[in-house]
Amino acid sequence: MTEVKRHIAIIGSGGAAMAAALKAAERGARVTLIERGTLGGTCVNVGCVPSKILIRAAHIARLRRASPFDDAVTAADPAIDAARLHARQQGRVEALRHAKYAGILADTPTIRVLHGEASLVDTHTLSVRRDDGDARLVTFDRALIASGARPAIPPLPGLAETPYWTSTTALASATIPSRLVVIGASVVAVELAQAFARLGSRVTILARSRLLSREDPAVGEALEATFQGEGIEIRRDTQAHRVDHDEGKFVLDTDAGALRVDQVLIATGRTPNTEGLNLGAIGVETRRGAIIVDDRLRTSVPGLYAAGDCTDQPQFVYVAAAGGSRAAVNMTGGEMRLDLSAVPEVIFTAPQVATVGLTEDAARQRGLVTDSRTLTLDAVPRGLVNFDDRGLIKLVAERDSGRLLGVQAVCGEAGELIQTAVMALRARMTVQEIADELFPYLTMVEGLKLCAQTFRQDVSRLSCCAG
Repeated sequence: MTEVKRHIAIIGSGGAAMAAALKAAERGARVTLIERGTLGGTCVNVGCVPSKILIRAAHIARLRRASPFDDAVTAADPAIDAARLHARQQGRVEALRHAKYAGILADTPTIRVLHGEASLVDTHTLSVRRDDGDARLVTFDRALIASGARPAIPPLPGLAETPYWTSTTALASATIPSRLVVIGASVVAVELAQAFARLGSRVTILARSRLLSREDPAVGEALEATFQGEGIEIRRDTQAHRVDHDEGKFVLDTDAGALRVDQVLIATGRTPNTEGLNLGAIGVETRRGAIIVDDRLRTSVPGLYAAGDCTDQPQFVYVAAAGGSRAAVNMTGGEMRLDLSAVPEVIFTAPQVATVGLTEDAARQRGLVTDSRTLTLDAVPRGLVNFDDRGLIKLVAERDSGRLLGVQAVCGEAGELIQTAVMALRARMTVQEIADELFPYLTMVEGLKLCAQTFRQDVSRLSCCAG
């Protein structure tokens, strides 16, 4: 039964915090939301929204410069006005921040917003230090920590003395560097590397091992082939050992020799914003700074919950929002769990990368005997009519039952395709059941059906839309 007028304190104002605040208010709670910086958190301000605008602009630039139809549709080298592009990006960021955060908070009288730095005094009290140095105490019945994360900075000699970029500063910049080195090879690194390359930078990626090393090797290899075709240099098994800045240029000492470039982008992961919260003193357990939570979003301290990028859960805004909403229900007398058994991931490169469930290697580590099939895009009609057969779709199944275990896709619109795979996983469908489903012709998602059909037959022997 819903408890009325319980006071909920929330640290942060991003996806997890906003979802929690609105759900708690809806359930009759009084909410105090504490934000030390700009309302909205990472996604709208310095993450998903500005990066996808930049990526989209880079995609348009690429199509104007080169496409599979250049022999019939005249191409032209576009002029990139970085300042105007940045202004347009920031205009949309500000509009969304107002519409989805500031405006909603202003219209919800049961949510009070405090600006300042929060830290826990005890299990029912927060201290909020304002910009002017004054501090005030906030008592609460339950609290949610949703303080987010920030770019992780490696202990690279000389780096701190240089004007290097993180994803945050790169997206805040109105410049396109002529020569850019990206240190890192995971999601943020590959997205921004391709975007800046398409906008005119000469880009080199320094990968500690290979691109997207946590994914199936075929995924990274497919993306690497695309990047090399677009002129992006990838140096595998390469690390920087020192960075200096001299006369406006960065000089990097690497395993592959010295590099002299205009800018360095550090994209080596993210670290939770938890060090100033006094968590250890009140017994909140963490692992490498991330708050450990259970499937009800509970921390190790009764009455304290956590959600989003400051926790040990996957760092996706949709996971954060789902966690925040469920935590709010649980803080106001309800009972909800967050099921992370089928979490989709999308990387917004071109082609896109989208995955869900288990890779072959992960399945085998769990003791499962697998069977898998990989379908290249030249067997998918949508890829053929697009004149773009870069990439692949891979299905991993349990050998004896045929039950789908995971999907990895590198293709156009992979981010749209993957949700169908999520639903199939949740329904515990077999690959034969997927093969027997009706899929609309000339869609990329039809590739799931075709790949599933390859478990039983040679799809190259089928007519173009054979069921």
